Amino acid sequence: MSFAQVIAGWTRNPFGSGPDSAWMPAPGRHDMSRHPAGQASFDPALLWVTVALLAWGLVMVYSASIALPDNPKFGRYAHTFFLSRHALYLGLSFVVGLLAFQVKVETWERIAPWLFVASLLLLVLVLIPHIGKGVNGARRWITLGPASFQPSELAKFAVLLYAANYMVRKMEVKERFFRAVLPMAAAVAIVGVLLLAEPDMGAFMVIAVIAMGILFLGGVNARMFFLIAAVITVAFMLMIALSDWRRERIFAYLDPWSEKHALGKGYQLSHSLIAIGRGEIFGVGLGGSVEKLHWLPEAHTDFLLAVIGEEFGLVGVVALIGLFLWMTRRIMHIGRQAIALDRVFAGLVAQGVGIWIGFQAFINMGVNLGALPTKG
Repeated sequence: MSFAQVIAGWTRNPFGSGPDSAWMPAPGRHDMSRHPAGQASFDPALLWVTVALLAWGLVMVYSASIALPDNPKFGRYAHTFFLSRHALYLGLSFVVGLLAFQVKVETWERIAPWLFVASLLLLVLVLIPHIGKGVNGARRWITLGPASFQPSELAKFAVLLYAANYMVRKMEVKERFFRAVLPMAAAVAIVGVLLLAEPDMGAFMVIAVIAMGILFLGGVNARMFFLIAAVITVAFMLMIALSDWRRERIFAYLDPWSEKHALGKGYQLSHSLIAIGRGEIFGVGLGGSVEKLHWLPEAHTDFLLAVIGEEFGLVGVVALIGLFLWMTRRIMHIGRQAIALDRVFAGLVAQGVGIWIGFQAFINMGVNLGALPTKG
């Protein structure tokens, strides 16, 4: 059974009620590869929402980056450079996705611990001079010819698979803290130390939330869950309190318009808010953003939502949030259905993907909208 089959379609009625749900089996072992006559082998609604987000993202990357070559920093690039690169990566991702869908869920479950170990080795490699590539004071990339690879992204996927595999193996001892939770907490802590050495606090936050979410959904005792959540919260607060530049980012977030911060650590946030405010309800129209013209740094990457807000207005931002919310909810529902069919590992992986996409989108949108501080 492949992930494509897990995220397959209960498509006629995704909520499992009404006449269209009559074919669904009772919970238990079931051959997911068999579908009733005329039943699609994938979820069309989820597919089209994903395609819509990818297409919109491609258009907005072009809109946000078309003027970048006017800046001497990007003077050697063509106006379509970032569009072409983004399209190339989408094509490569599509091919890799098709290949991944051919791998049975049982195989992913078997290799999950080894994939986790491989991700740890890559996180160590990225810290080695001349192997890891530094950008803006952070060493997060490994150069592979003309492209760069960010090991923290693989680490997110590896931790997701490992946490799901771990919970399946520890089902019988999930009420015992030291035997059920402590080893997983130690694994996440090791990943966290390596990520903070880059530094990449944002990736560590996402990985911690993915692991916590899978522990919770896997049925860990509620008292243990809230104890771990409290420890992680305190840890992140200490990371901020003990770091001068992270504290400065918090102060800049609280008052980005002050004379001290407006041209410093609050510069991105203030110009992001200007862009979103300028868009008002319906936006200034596709391509009409002014902030992307060298005012807003990283407009084509971290602050793409600000350009969407300026060009499509409140309507565009709400539509984008709605699409991500629907996608996350749909993926979580598919995970619940898999667990109901006694496919616990596949279900936890699906729900982990939902947590991953939902939380990372929430963080990025929150930073762009000024609801959250930039992570650093």
